[in-house]
Amino acid sequence: MRHLVWFRADLRIADNPALHEAMTDAATVSAIYIDSPGQWQQHGRSAMQRDFLSRNLQALAEQLATLGIPLTILTADSFTEVPTVLSTWLQQHPQDALYANRELGIDERRRDKAVQQALSDQMAIRVFNGDCVFQHGSLTTRSGDMYKVFTPFAKTWLAQLRAYSYRLLPSPAAQGKPLKVEKIELDGEQVSSAHWPAGEAAAAKRLSEFCQCHLRHYGEQRDYPAVNGTSSLSPYLALGVLSPNQCLAAIENELEGLPMSRGEPGFVWLNELIWREFYRHLMVEFPRLSMSRAFKPDTEALQWSQDSEAFAAWCAGQTGYPIVDAAMRCLNETGWMHNRLRMIVASFLTKDLHLDWRKGEAYFMSRLIDGELAANNGGWQWAAGTGADAAPYFRVFNPTTQGERFDSQGDFIRRWLPELAEVPARHIHSPHDWLDNQQPGHGYPKPIVDHKRARLHAIAMFDALKDQEAL
Repeated sequence: MRHLVWFRADLRIADNPALHEAMTDAATVSAIYIDSPGQWQQHGRSAMQRDFLSRNLQALAEQLATLGIPLTILTADSFTEVPTVLSTWLQQHPQDALYANRELGIDERRRDKAVQQALSDQMAIRVFNGDCVFQHGSLTTRSGDMYKVFTPFAKTWLAQLRAYSYRLLPSPAAQGKPLKVEKIELDGEQVSSAHWPAGEAAAAKRLSEFCQCHLRHYGEQRDYPAVNGTSSLSPYLALGVLSPNQCLAAIENELEGLPMSRGEPGFVWLNELIWREFYRHLMVEFPRLSMSRAFKPDTEALQWSQDSEAFAAWCAGQTGYPIVDAAMRCLNETGWMHNRLRMIVASFLTKDLHLDWRKGEAYFMSRLIDGELAANNGGWQWAAGTGADAAPYFRVFNPTTQGERFDSQGDFIRRWLPELAEVPARHIHSPHDWLDNQQPGHGYPKPIVDHKRARLHAIAMFDALKDQEAL
């Protein structure tokens, strides 16, 4: 039997259901990756993540080569071209079955449906869950509906974990002699991702080091951007270089068991993995989330500001709010942002500048090395008050007090705002009076909005929706 594995957002050989099953009772296994540079651009994904993709594909090809499995890179500029490109390749390289792991976005699902229709008469097609611990759609309410609020979803997720645990698949054995690997070069703009080592071994090393050094104290350290307290694993999870099952296994190995309730060491990070799955399950159940639509349909009527200058100031880190500006400049230079900062800048864009969350979502995707639709969309809609969230819509982060709380000495701020390097800690979060007195002509902008007034306006925007419903 000739089995073909189609790699997508699962660039690993360990804990890869499609690869594992393809190598069972197969005479030969081959692998492909179909690059779609036009689709990448249409989805607004970053040049840094594209470089990271290229490097991880190279690492995957080398790993597969040690197993005697060749990896072929095909190019179909858009997803609509994939069935034709794949059919043409299969005419020259016949296969008996195609194996792949499921993808979530509506464009990816439409692509896969078109491939199924084009090839189902020619070969068997088998699709697996290599994306979540529990398959999308498997966790529902008693009435069979998808959860729309995180807490009950998390309770059910944990109950499933207690009852069924998780299945971690080993790396497959070699099917033949090692192969030679050529250099992989993808088309399209790329920005160096060299700060992030590529490949499964690098991801596994980072996971192990995080669990050994930070897992137990993650809950106390994760909110402080000047502290190295987060996992920094999101770029690997986004491309599937690392699986959530591998994360669970690392937790269990470090703690000699999985934490199942708040207060247990390691539970806070496990809870973040559940958040990841919640957003991914939502993406499947509610396709509108892949179409730049609000989770709460009534919030489509919100009257967002069209202030392009305010948006440009936010993008450039020139708002006059130090914690916001430092976070945005960090993103622009490194392609990554601490999770607490993502919440702060998202709240600022939507609740202080009253700009559409979709603008922020798109900007993040265009810069992030860990850009991934479900998590990015879920986070932005959570901040904007349009998403799957039980909290009141009038939750508005105060950027000044957030900075005081999570970067009290201004260490993170000074790293990214050199113009504030000399500002004392007691003034760093509201530096303008000190700067005006001590460094006239400093150039750091005044706050572009008054937070107290902006907060009231944000609440009024949502109150207006209620007024419309009452008419």
